[in-house]
Amino acid sequence: MTEVATFAAGCFWGVEKAFQRYFKDENIETIVGYTGGDDSNPDYKKVCSGSTNHTEALQIKYTPNDKINYPILVEFFYRMHDPTTFNSQGPDVGTQYRSAIFFHSPEQGRIAKEVTAQVQEKHYKGQEIVTEIAPAGEWYNAEDYHQKYLDNNPSGYECPSHFLRW
Repeated sequence: MTEVATFAAGCFWGVEKAFQRYFKDENIETIVGYTGGDDSNPDYKKVCSGSTNHTEALQIKYTPNDKINYPILVEFFYRMHDPTTFNSQGPDVGTQYRSAIFFHSPEQGRIAKEVTAQVQEKHYKGQEIVTEIAPAGEWYNAEDYHQKYLDNNPSGYECPSHFLRW
């Protein structure tokens, strides 16, 4: 059975690429888009202006197994970005770059909170994780040129804060 996970961790190009690289053998399906805001017709220019409160996000469709499941995805999300910076990742600053987990069920919400507490205790003592954990709202696909951007533009911009921390 296919499940959906939605994460925001800065520029969606780099977030997508990080998940694609790490889970390349797990047949994941990724799409980038906008969520978490209050504009019913967001586009890249409006989202970047900060006027929509949407964030650049990644939606992942996957089939859970021993190598990929929701707790593993949430932990990887924390490994590949800095969850202690408010509305920014590296040089990218603004509400559209905030760290967020948008859960699709109460079970995902519970898991996201549990994994966050574990990661806080184990990896971020002395620094507060500021990741937003909220129910998934309306999803808006980003424009076509953003989809698989770094696959189509191998020398394109990739945020320097997207790397594995442990």
